Amino acid sequence: MRRAPEEKQRDPERTKARILQAALEEFAAKGFAGARVGEIATRAGVNKQLISYYFGGKEGLYQALTARWQAEESGFADRSASLGALAADYVRANAARRDYGRLMLWRSLTDDGPPDPAFVEDVRRDLELLRERQRDGEFPADLDPAAVLVALFSMAAAGIAFPQLVQAVWGRDPASPEFAEHYAREVDKLLGHLRGS
Repeated sequence: MRRAPEEKQRDPERTKARILQAALEEFAAKGFAGARVGEIATRAGVNKQLISYYFGGKEGLYQALTARWQAEESGFADRSASLGALAADYVRANAARRDYGRLMLWRSLTDDGPPDPAFVEDVRRDLELLRERQRDGEFPADLDPAAVLVALFSMAAAGIAFPQLVQAVWGRDPASPEFAEHYAREVDKLLGHLRGS
């Protein structure tokens, strides 16, 4: 069967989206260091030169995925919500977008170089927001906001980072929506108790 002329035309945006999805799956499965551009191209059904053309290579893919996560973040992270509700939103987002969480964990486990400057900038912005929340009385003044931020990251990633622990403790699949919703509610309650300490 012959394709219609419009089907033969290239769709760069759809091609880029396929490449990014393939890269996300490959990075989540093998980590940044273990992922291969050729495998990403195969997953996406494209010539690997297109990856260099559109993204400048593997590092460019990683940066594009980071930017995509940050864009999605604005859709689920309500920064005006309580700290508990915000953390619960991240728990739910990590459950719904497990490949992003796995990508970050892989990078953390296998990359001993300096962190990405854009990541550092985001984290420092988050830390300043936590300091504001602390000044507003949302959590006790004697807590180090940097330690709180690290704990929040860890809590939000627990279903991805510690799947065996989740299964042992709750007997639930850490990838299930039921676990994510239960755990998100508990994180919200736990952080709500900090306000009353």
